[in-house]
Amino acid sequence: MKRDDIERLLPTVFRRGAGSGNAIINALLEVMERMHAPPDAVLRDLAGYFDPRRAPDAFVPYLGRWVDLDRFYDQSFRGGSSGGQEPISSGVGALRELVHSAAYLSKWRGTRKGLETFLETATRVPGFVVEDEVLGRNDLPIPFHIRVRVPVEAREHEALIERIVAAEKPAYVTHETQFMTSP
Repeated sequence: MKRDDIERLLPTVFRRGAGSGNAIINALLEVMERMHAPPDAVLRDLAGYFDPRRAPDAFVPYLGRWVDLDRFYDQSFRGGSSGGQEPISSGVGALRELVHSAAYLSKWRGTRKGLETFLETATRVPGFVVEDEVLGRNDLPIPFHIRVRVPVEAREHEALIERIVAAEKPAYVTHETQFMTSP
């Protein structure tokens, strides 16, 4: 809020004092204008806070909570930007894309396509393969079992991958995770 706008809100007696050059009133108006500057800046770009690709880094984990992605946050993440710790192992950039894609991903939840897309978006590593016909020891398919083949480049995100697979596969399905050997 600008000084002139604040001055218009004052009672007449104070407005006269400001107009006549009263140093105390003018100093108070200056302080009030400075105090309003930070919230005014936020309000000017309020839409940017709700766009995960434009929101400040510290606000992205909060947006992730809105779309139920906080269940994938690292257990040691306490929220906010304290300590510079990332909410997921692949960083806040990957979290931005997950928040942006949340509606699309929820549409495909429980499917091969949904799980592969979720894992690739979360880790920023392409090449995940979900096999839904896994053969057992007797060369017969194991019922209600999937194998998630993970590119070796995603090994550093192993804990995140396990959390995602456990939460995004159908509840009645068992799973195993297998890292592919590098070519």
